[in-house]
Amino acid sequence: MLDIRRLHMLKTVAARGSITAAAQSLALSAGAVSQQLAALRHDVGVDLLRPDGRTVALTEAGRVLLEHVDRILAAMEEAECAVAAVKGTVGATATLAALPSTVARIVAPALTALGAEHPQLAVTCLVTDQAQLRELALGTVDVVLGQRYHHLPETSPKGIAVSPLLDDPLLVVTAADRSDDRPVALRELATRDLVVPPATTDCGQAILHACHQAGFTPATRYVTADIAAQLALARAGLATALVPRTAIDPGTPGIRTAPIEDHPILRLLFAATRHTETADPTTSAVIAALRTAARQGPLADLPPAKRDAT
Repeated sequence: MLDIRRLHMLKTVAARGSITAAAQSLALSAGAVSQQLAALRHDVGVDLLRPDGRTVALTEAGRVLLEHVDRILAAMEEAECAVAAVKGTVGATATLAALPSTVARIVAPALTALGAEHPQLAVTCLVTDQAQLRELALGTVDVVLGQRYHHLPETSPKGIAVSPLLDDPLLVVTAADRSDDRPVALRELATRDLVVPPATTDCGQAILHACHQAGFTPATRYVTADIAAQLALARAGLATALVPRTAIDPGTPGIRTAPIEDHPILRLLFAATRHTETADPTTSAVIAALRTAARQGPLADLPPAKRDAT
């Protein structure tokens, strides 16, 4: 009988591209992973991996086995969720991956509420903007608080369930000495120096797309994905920033914010989990806390996301 842990290691190596990278994500030594994969190769009687430059790749047999591995792991998780649902209690641990821009306004309030309602639940929070949904698919995290800009196509991996939380508009941020906070037509920014995220990021692409729709190419004076740096440059009067509303502390001194009136730039904030037919009480509790935090307090006047969970 095939060992489920070895199958999971094969999936991780295929996704990470190397035994070393897989071992790091699994908190194991490369030697331990190699030994387990050698044992798996012995079990099936055929090579599953082959060298591919500095990485490794699946053989044809490896690709066939991995297709079954995905179904096996999904069936195991479904069984675990079904048992948890019968128990009807929230578990002891969960891992949440969240964007840095969501921590102060959503994640921190959500974790505080979870701690009060479910004191036995210890949530590990990974603050990262890198490959969150891939980590979810690999089982490294249980819930992802992610984003998708509305002009971009949906690209959720197979087997991932997405629950929309909030439509979060980008605001125009300038130094507080500007005369008013009226809504701004995006084309007004054509003559301003802007600070924007790199064009390789979703936010950077969204801003470029909206500016092109408004008929101009933005004058990019500063390029950074660091929102604190964007706000600092805006506060100093050196540039105009376009920043998601949830990422701005309303008490931040020295800045003025205004909505975009003609070509709004919206990001959808969502919570994602691995899809199961039976809801898991633990991940459901985490998502409920995130949804409540997203729709309370300073965010209460923002519209909820328009789409239903998929």
